[in-house]
Amino acid sequence: MKKLFLFVTILSAFSCSSTQESEKKSPESPTLAEYHQRRDPDQLQTGNIKMIPVKTPVGEFNVWTKRTGNNENIKLLFLHGGPGATHEYFECADNFLPSEGIEYYYYDQLGSAYSDEPSDTSLWNIDRFVDEVEQVRIALGLDKSNFYILGHSWGGMLAIEYALKYQQNIKGLIISNMMSSIPEYNQYAQEVLGPQLPKDVLDEIKAFEAAKDYGNERYLELITTYYYPEHVLRMPLEDYPDPVNRGLGNINPEIYVSMQGPSEFGISEEAKLRNWSRKDDLSRITVPTLVISGEYDTMDPRHMEWMSKQFPDGEYLYCPNGSHMSMYDDQQTYFTGLIRFLKNVNETE
Repeated sequence: MKKLFLFVTILSAFSCSSTQESEKKSPESPTLAEYHQRRDPDQLQTGNIKMIPVKTPVGEFNVWTKRTGNNENIKLLFLHGGPGATHEYFECADNFLPSEGIEYYYYDQLGSAYSDEPSDTSLWNIDRFVDEVEQVRIALGLDKSNFYILGHSWGGMLAIEYALKYQQNIKGLIISNMMSSIPEYNQYAQEVLGPQLPKDVLDEIKAFEAAKDYGNERYLELITTYYYPEHVLRMPLEDYPDPVNRGLGNINPEIYVSMQGPSEFGISEEAKLRNWSRKDDLSRITVPTLVISGEYDTMDPRHMEWMSKQFPDGEYLYCPNGSHMSMYDDQQTYFTGLIRFLKNVNETE
């Protein structure tokens, strides 16, 4: 936002000085022309979409990425949730980050909608996803001088794991709406969130889960009627924004069930992530780290506040009106805090 100050007196001298000063720009604030400048202008333009080849133990596949803007000092990579969802629900960032001159990347992890979708369950494990993120980082030319990661939900788990292995490549880390322990998440879901439902609703949900009848239409109706509008995104289902409907509607069920399980109340016993916990390792992550939570989150906001204090250089962003998708139901708090963090880290580096 630009403000014009007009001083009638000493107009000539001050006008010259002011003009010279306005032409000086801090490195984290590109001009409008610089921000929208085309890279490789002589090559075919594809809307800044880049398909990146990723090597895996079972072959090479392509993953989808899209860049917005140019900023040599702040480059933010979004890691979506699910597992197996898509970048699409992050698209609300388009209304906040460009005006702040922040360069950012949408990215569909392998198996997600815009990327290749191989059918091999051996690919759906944390270590391979971490290796994928590193290959994406290299292909995009991101490094310690400019690379920020924002991981939401499952993406937050992935971001933590990536930082524990590759934090030498990161400038800043954002863990959005994700706890550091699945056993404690399961406990929170069972002991706190579940009892908030009407007793007859909770009893019916538990009966379906005990029978492993997760595909029953009545089970899905109960979850979407009573749970989603309270803890996933706090608005009526019919009002869910299009990016959310696409991002969640395009979930790859093979990945989701394999890693998370079919239950919406915690992670199932048979799921690959059921025993995941990094709460004792957070102190090893020394890069500036922001933890974001919502009061009505599916994840325990008190645990996430505790997490922020375990990082040697941690901060906490609390969204009092937010749920698991606080980037929508407490949008101003979420993006104001995120932008402030990115710029503060950039200024102190």
